[in-house]
Amino acid sequence: MLVKTFGSAVHGVEAISITIEVNMMATAKDPLIVGLPDNAVKESLQRVESTIKTNGFMMPRTKIVVNLAPADIKKSGTAFDLPIALGILGSSAQLNNCDALNQYVIMGELSLDGEVRPIKGALPIAIQARKEGFKGLIVPKTNAREAGMVNNINVYGVTHIKEVIDFFENEEKGLDQVTVNTREEFFHSQSDFEIDFADVKGQENIKRALEIAASGGHNVILIGPPGAGKTMLAKRLPTILPPLTLQEALETTKIHSVAGKLPENSTLISKRPFRSPHHTISDVALVGGGGVPQPGEISLAHNGVLFLDELPEFKRTVLEVMRQPMEERRVTISRAKVAVDFPASFMLVASMNPCPCGYYNHPERECTCPPGAVQKYLNKISGPLLDRIDLHVEVTPVPFSELSSIKTSETSSFIRERVIKSREIQAERYKNNPGIYCNAQISSKMLKEICVIDKVGQNLLKAAMEKLNLSARAYDRILKVSRTIADISASENIKPEHLAEAIQYRSLDREGWAG
Repeated sequence: MLVKTFGSAVHGVEAISITIEVNMMATAKDPLIVGLPDNAVKESLQRVESTIKTNGFMMPRTKIVVNLAPADIKKSGTAFDLPIALGILGSSAQLNNCDALNQYVIMGELSLDGEVRPIKGALPIAIQARKEGFKGLIVPKTNAREAGMVNNINVYGVTHIKEVIDFFENEEKGLDQVTVNTREEFFHSQSDFEIDFADVKGQENIKRALEIAASGGHNVILIGPPGAGKTMLAKRLPTILPPLTLQEALETTKIHSVAGKLPENSTLISKRPFRSPHHTISDVALVGGGGVPQPGEISLAHNGVLFLDELPEFKRTVLEVMRQPMEERRVTISRAKVAVDFPASFMLVASMNPCPCGYYNHPERECTCPPGAVQKYLNKISGPLLDRIDLHVEVTPVPFSELSSIKTSETSSFIRERVIKSREIQAERYKNNPGIYCNAQISSKMLKEICVIDKVGQNLLKAAMEKLNLSARAYDRILKVSRTIADISASENIKPEHLAEAIQYRSLDREGWAG
């Protein structure tokens, strides 16, 4: 008897519905799975057989053919265990009400005793199931709240295969539908941060630079000696970024769901992600890839912050593969038989010591590096990568008088309000330019129209370029940053004082900065 169940395969950050066809044949041969299964899918027959026998059912001794259609799409992972087991029970007439099976998408990994284990990608699977008009979705209980964010489809969470069998035997009764008030939970936890800029003593100029970066979506690099507070400041950047919109939260959650990075029983990601990979990371782990392409760190940081601590310690090849995704805000992973797109719109925040010993330009300690070592250390970061970083900020140690001060600093919530107002100005400015949401994203062509400066500003910029020996690539960056500073001040035009502040954020472009 031929029985069909339905599952889903994740391709990139989207899901594709898969029909699992199970047929019994009169010949006595080993079971067979066809339809481009990987090893994990092929091994499911051993788990399914153990589950069926352990729970008092009979594993048929005749030939079983399991076809995963469409047969030209690679199937991977262990999530097809549960629909295959139900298909075998239905095909061998051990499960009544087989007609109801084709109304549900069923996914779950089975243990040998029938326990249903978590899967990856429950959210895109639920979205696809609703799109194709299925009545409901049955997933492991730990994934149920994640899938329950999708409305207009019945979602059921299960812990054991017996619950699923009883559900279909008793005319689709016995399971409680999972409902999630997505909007209430999302907006309730948007501003719930454990860290705050109020914790930071001193460093007012660095806070100002990070406020500018957050307001315009600019990439930033922090340069300073060990212990100056670079990492502490970078970790607090998400607390002043504008809250995620529901659409952004859905995009971000889908990526984390596909990668299996969502905590158990979680719903929408409500805060902007902050990813901080170690400098030993490989290029595949950073941008994504693998035999079955998975999102990398730059995609996991989508709509959030990617923090690269000790930037010169990263392998050069790792840093170079970021250049194209930083421009296009997405990454394409190409393999011989498949090409997958992952979104990668992130803010890059990097930190570095100014030299190998860490004390070049230190106000109190002397640098012990040999001649040329500072420039050699800086050369580990390529020009094209530095070209994509708008703000170069020098971080100096905090004096004892400020560390011991009881004066309270400005909180993240106050800074965030200014950032939100600045982003609203930019949203209005770029409303007719799809794909552009902030000043950091504007092209060179748009720069001439948007970043117009008066005669005084032109003379100031010319003098700065000549006196500080700023490189040509600094010109565009200074204009973009000055436009953001003007937006923070609610100024329609870029004034000389806005340009002057932007010029000081180009430390690494100054000729002779490294001696």
